[in-house]
Amino acid sequence: LCSNNNPYASFGATLARDEEQNLWSTPHDVTHTEADDDRVLYNMIVVRNQLDKDSEEWQKLNYDIYTLRQTRKEVRSRWKHILEDLGFQKEADSLLSVTKLSIISDSQNMGKARDILLRLAEETNIFPNSWELCERYLFVVDRLIALDAADEFFKMASVVYPKRASGERVDDGQKAPQ
Repeated sequence: LCSNNNPYASFGATLARDEEQNLWSTPHDVTHTEADDDRVLYNMIVVRNQLDKDSEEWQKLNYDIYTLRQTRKEVRSRWKHILEDLGFQKEADSLLSVTKLSIISDSQNMGKARDILLRLAEETNIFPNSWELCERYLFVVDRLIALDAADEFFKMASVVYPKRASGERVDDGQKAPQ
């Protein structure tokens, strides 16, 4: 009744292994460990995997890894929401897709892309307070500049995710109407 020839026997293990390698919640992401923030997460995973699963250190590190992944998903979701509101429903995922093969479209746009990204971080809540800016979003802003949509993106982010005074919470239901 039990055969070792079952091709689906290791399916769950394969999915779990893929999830461990999946630093950006994109299946088979070949870009992990390419940027500094990817290396931080990768190193956390390596350290956690060397610890005993019953240990307090393992549990804390596992929680930190989960929290970081969830934060990344939330930030990506915010960007996607704004892109879709700007009319990029079909292109949102490709605009947000950054791989090690991605390039800056025009080197002259680099300064403007950095400025817009810094303004997004300082003047909106599109990134959490504890978030360190990702190189990944610099590529996205560069693409928006090339599409002549970067300023509109910033304006929309300012409306949908306005900067709040510290200690003031923003619930999804309280966001400005579209």
